[in-house]
Amino acid sequence: MIRHVVIWKMAADDAATRAAHAAEVARLLGGLDGVIPGVRSLSVGTNVAVPESNADVSLVLDLDDLDALQAYQEHPAHLEVVAYIRSVTGSRMAVDFEV
Repeated sequence: MIRHVVIWKMAADDAATRAAHAAEVARLLGGLDGVIPGVRSLSVGTNVAVPESNADVSLVLDLDDLDALQAYQEHPAHLEVVAYIRSVTGSRMAVDFEV
């Protein structure tokens, strides 16, 4: 199994806009739960502590294998969400590892 962990920092300067964008990113990612084959579990949330230095949104996905990760990344539903995420984020970090 592969665990795919991603964190994003929103690009907006003001806290209210950053929070709104983070909430929408989390909502859209949460909407992918049960949509893409090969995804075993999906957990997403917005940061609740130390907003000045922490990322704003985190995603943890467990997938069957690397092929499932590739299929997830190329799935049309995921690509729609990615378009919005790219429009509101300033930075992204990810790690994929076996569990």
